[in-house]
Amino acid sequence: MSEKREIRIVEPDRKRNDASLVVACVPQLIERAGKRAQERFVEFFTAEIRNRGTREAYARAIGRFIEWCDAGGLSLAEIQPFVVGSYVEMLTQRLGPSAVKMHLAAIRKMFDYLVVGQVVPVNPAASVRGPKYVVKKGKTPVLTADEARQLLDAIDISSISGLRDRAIIGVMVYSFARVSAVVGMNVEHFFAQGRRMWFRFHEKGGKDHDVPAHHNAEAYVDAYVEAAGIRDQRHGPLFRTINSRRLLTSDRMHRSDVLRMMKRRARRAGIRSRICCHTMRATGITAYLENGGLLEHAQRIANHESVRTTKLYDRTSDTLSLDEIEKIQI
Repeated sequence: MSEKREIRIVEPDRKRNDASLVVACVPQLIERAGKRAQERFVEFFTAEIRNRGTREAYARAIGRFIEWCDAGGLSLAEIQPFVVGSYVEMLTQRLGPSAVKMHLAAIRKMFDYLVVGQVVPVNPAASVRGPKYVVKKGKTPVLTADEARQLLDAIDISSISGLRDRAIIGVMVYSFARVSAVVGMNVEHFFAQGRRMWFRFHEKGGKDHDVPAHHNAEAYVDAYVEAAGIRDQRHGPLFRTINSRRLLTSDRMHRSDVLRMMKRRARRAGIRSRICCHTMRATGITAYLENGGLLEHAQRIANHESVRTTKLYDRTSDTLSLDEIEKIQI
C-alpha cells in the first residue's frame, strides 16, 4: 500500500494578486498512471470545477475513493464498475443517502473528464446506481421570526464587529442570500439604483443576481460601511475579518468565519435552536411566505432554478397545532 496523500487545493492569494489555483498534492494512484493522467487530474479541479465549495467537496470525496482503491492495491486501469459499486455500498453503511450520492457524482464526473482526455477508455462509475433519495421536506434548521429578531437585537453594535455581524445576518435573512454570495460581495455590490439601494450577489454558475435591499438590511449595511470607513473602497471586500486587536482588516471573510460567528451570536442571544449558514436563508423564506408572500416570488428572490427547491425552505406547514394532536382520542 502506498503512502496516504490527501488532495489539497491551494486557492489564489488575493493579497499578493496571485491568480493561480494549484492542486498541491496528487495521489500516488494517479501518479502511477502516467503524466497524461496527472495533467488531466489537475485540470479537472482547476479548469472543470469552477465553484469553490464544489471543488473542496469533490476533492474530499475523490481523495477518499482513491485512498480506498490504493488500500486494495488497485491501479487506475483496474477500477471497474464492480469496484465503484462496492465502494458505494461501503459508503451506504456509513453515510446518509445524500452524502453517498454526492460522492458518487464526484467520482463519476472525474472519470468522465478522464475518458474525454483519453486517460481511461470508459467511465467505471457510469453504470453504478446510488441509493434512492427523494427530498420532499427540507432539513435546514429554521428560526422563528421572533428568534431571528431576538438574534439581531442581541448583537452589541457599539463595536465594528457587532455592526458587521448584524449586517451579514441581515443581508442573509432579508435577501435569502447564500453565505458564499454574501462573503463574496465587494463594497460596490451595495449600490444605489433609482431611489433605493440594491445588493448584487455573485451566484452559482457565474451569474450576478440583483436584489432590492430591505429597509432593515439597508440600514444595517449602511451603518457598518460608514463605521468601517470603506465606502470609497469599491473593489474591496464588503465583509472583512477582525484581527486580534479587534480591528477590521482588508481580508475577505470565509463562509466558515460566518458560521462560527452565527453560532456564537446565537449562544449569546440565548437561542437554543440548532443553526447553520443556510438557516438565515430558510428563515427569511419562511417568514416571507408566512406573511402572504408568493412561492414563485420567493423563488426569484432566492434565485432558485426550480420552485421545488424553494419549497424545501418553506416551513410554514411544519408546526402541528395542539388542537390537531388532541383529536387523537384513545
